[in-house]
Amino acid sequence: MPLYSPALRHLDSVDSMLCNKGLRDLSRRKVLGFVSSCLFLAPSAKAQGAKPVLLGIDGEFGLSRSTSAQAIELGTRIAMREINRAGGVLGGRPLDVVTRDNRSIPARGIRNIQELAAMPELVAVLGGRFNPVIIDQLPSITAAQLPFIAVWSAADEIVDNGTQPNYVFRLSLRDSLAMPYLLKNARQRGFDKVGLLLTNSSWGRSNQSAVQKHVATKQSPAIVETALFNRQVSTLMERYLNMLNAGAKAIMLVAHDDEAALLVREIATLPASKRLPIISHWGVTGGRFFNQAGPALNVVDFSVIQTFSFFNASQAELQRFMSVAGELGIKRIEEIESPVGVAHAYDAVHILALAIELAKSTDRTAVRHALEHLPAHQGLVKLYAPAFTANRHEALDTQQLLMARYRADGVLVPA
Repeated sequence: MPLYSPALRHLDSVDSMLCNKGLRDLSRRKVLGFVSSCLFLAPSAKAQGAKPVLLGIDGEFGLSRSTSAQAIELGTRIAMREINRAGGVLGGRPLDVVTRDNRSIPARGIRNIQELAAMPELVAVLGGRFNPVIIDQLPSITAAQLPFIAVWSAADEIVDNGTQPNYVFRLSLRDSLAMPYLLKNARQRGFDKVGLLLTNSSWGRSNQSAVQKHVATKQSPAIVETALFNRQVSTLMERYLNMLNAGAKAIMLVAHDDEAALLVREIATLPASKRLPIISHWGVTGGRFFNQAGPALNVVDFSVIQTFSFFNASQAELQRFMSVAGELGIKRIEEIESPVGVAHAYDAVHILALAIELAKSTDRTAVRHALEHLPAHQGLVKLYAPAFTANRHEALDTQQLLMARYRADGVLVPA
């Protein structure tokens, strides 16, 4: 268990010695996470002696340069602090979080779900960024009858998994919404021909399928070339030049931060006339893409889809959120990394608390049923009216979609 998440352990086993030891052993970024974990242990929650209701996070905490799991944990902790100060759930029981690190490896993710499911007070799990991990976890989630909310991953088959009853919900982007929106953006910008550059994974194939369905039924730019690439590829230049030579006016990119940064750096070496705009899916925002791309971003036209921006948030909801975030060291919205992960997790925890109250129980089957019968809830991302129904396990729709760009200081802002 990562030392930066001491709340994995039960509240009564975390003490100042553990916090001090962790602070000596961690880098600055992990120290910040660890400090927030220690701060989270509110004296009132411990003094009550009430047994905590646990929510799990399975994410890619240990993956180099990743910021997505940390963002999900931050949003979770801020929401929990708000809920616990308001009295917790089920007559005064505090919420607490248990984290597991899958390092983006499906086998680890499966083991993590099995470990989390074995915890009797654990009600639900929030999932991380990597679609292949969650897709492989689906049988374990169903077998354990464990409510699972995807708060980053976008592959359609995560929710459209064919199980009844379905224990998987999503408060996140969905590929069949993302790709038509990106194609529409390309068309509005006058790009009648585009190249499709995709990671060779279930996520990439999900997006390829979404494009094919959209192109067959809607007005859309022509796809002149499609290319797949594997993780940690050493170059994307040949694939890019093939698209350029095929007449592409822009590149539709489905990639994580490493490969996207590689592509941007390679395009930046070309003459200005050969630098095509990149219209990107949001995997890049789950890591340190801006730092990896470096000065190349100054000369490459790069935009990325999002479902939320703190710069567009309701002032009342934003003020409430930031009043607690400030206690954890975040004073300005510009300091929030991977903003969609923070906002999605924050709203998901509030929605789970509503479901627990509606179920009047921590019984997972009852909570799953309650998630399908929630009242309306005003969240940070939107007004959920309601978040889910028995026939709709997707909380977001096209109304939340926007394009964003990186400012010169690395802050992601609405385009």
